[in-house]
Amino acid sequence: MIFSEYDVWSFLLILGTLLFSMLIASILKNAFKFLQKSLIPVSVLGGIILLIISTVVYFATGDYLFNLPLYSPNPDTYNGMEILELITYHSLGIGFIAMGMRFSDKKFTKQRSEEIFNSGVTTVNTYLLQVFVGMIVVIVAMYVFNVSGLIEAAGVLLAFGFGQGTGQALNFGAIYEQAGLEGGANFGLTIAALGFLVACIGGVIYLNVLRRKGVIAVKEDKDMQLQDYEDTNEIPVVTSMDKFTVQIAIILTVYVISYFVMMGLSALVPSFELTLYGFNFFIGTLLTLPTKAILSALYRKKILKRKPVNNFMMNRIGGFAFDLMIVSGIAAIQLPLLANHWGILLIMAAVGAVVTFVYVYFVSKTLHREYMHEQFLAMFGMLTGTASTGIILLREMDGTFRTPASENLVYQTLPAMVFGFPLMLLAPLADDGTRQALIVLGVVVVMLVALNILLFRKQIFRRKKAVSASADESEEK
Repeated sequence: MIFSEYDVWSFLLILGTLLFSMLIASILKNAFKFLQKSLIPVSVLGGIILLIISTVVYFATGDYLFNLPLYSPNPDTYNGMEILELITYHSLGIGFIAMGMRFSDKKFTKQRSEEIFNSGVTTVNTYLLQVFVGMIVVIVAMYVFNVSGLIEAAGVLLAFGFGQGTGQALNFGAIYEQAGLEGGANFGLTIAALGFLVACIGGVIYLNVLRRKGVIAVKEDKDMQLQDYEDTNEIPVVTSMDKFTVQIAIILTVYVISYFVMMGLSALVPSFELTLYGFNFFIGTLLTLPTKAILSALYRKKILKRKPVNNFMMNRIGGFAFDLMIVSGIAAIQLPLLANHWGILLIMAAVGAVVTFVYVYFVSKTLHREYMHEQFLAMFGMLTGTASTGIILLREMDGTFRTPASENLVYQTLPAMVFGFPLMLLAPLADDGTRQALIVLGVVVVMLVALNILLFRKQIFRRKKAVSASADESEEK
């Protein structure tokens, strides 16, 4: 191997360019007040910068920035745009595993457990709503306006792009591309990018309205305490093995195991191979549960003298993975491939934004009255961007996280995964022709009705009891 060859450096050049774009984006955001007020995440801004440069390079040279020889020395084997998709894919899995490996000693009251449960059901209901309106928009475009290059399942990507973010939008976009969706991977990535813009624009408008009404108080800075950085009796920061190295080792071990799980399941059910590998983040997150249980058991039995997992470092690793996922996902968009789909993409994003805004606002106002604005900002940000977008919006109103909204955002993941798993199974079935897509749409409607009854159970059945009691009183009179 000759270390001066591009093959040795191409991947690092791509990675360095992605990170450098975020540094430039951070400088620009600090320099211009309108960017600060926009609340646009630095990773999104960095991705947009690279997307603009890549598109300009395409029209100037005939190929995209990351497909140039500097980044793609062997285009017959792989090219730079494919490397960006790989980075997006793996960053999704690594980020979720890092988040899943965090330990918590909190014991919630019945009310707090109920609020977290409701937040998880709200997440799934919003996914279902986004799938429903997305598929309706696409079906109308296909059969009323005769838009070509689409399949009915393209509407499902609204939920993955808005609700799940860049990684899942890419995964299922690639799956649908093989089923006939023209530029499927780019279709999904573009919806995800539009989702970030919806989160930022919608969030800023909402915050400005609250400021004018005097609802938002002056933010207080939170002083970091020692317990924010580490728990009691954790491994030292530096020993024969660095503490940060331990966290990375745990995450990658879980991720490698998830690969073998996916490989084994694919061998058992070959027809679901693409779908299973699209669930890399889900399988990895599930594996964190037994991993944490094993580590806890080893610690209790004194086999491990100190706690190996550090929540603060896991948060930082997860944050890095998600930042990298977002910037690489947006940079991987190939705008010219979407020339025939811009109308449908913008309509889907607009309809998805309105529906998500109205539904999340109604749920927050009905079920989280004591902190409805904080809950709305956190959930709307997450359900159009990512959890980090939700946190960014929430900090503008609740900088010290005094309300339960931030905890709802974190702990709703488990109920959301439980109730959302059927949707994950339905998504791959929607690309098998019109009849199959309509069946999936029908199942989505049934699930949406059932889960909304579950979500508003108290309001529905309390009202029924009140009506029944009133009727009994009338009969007695």
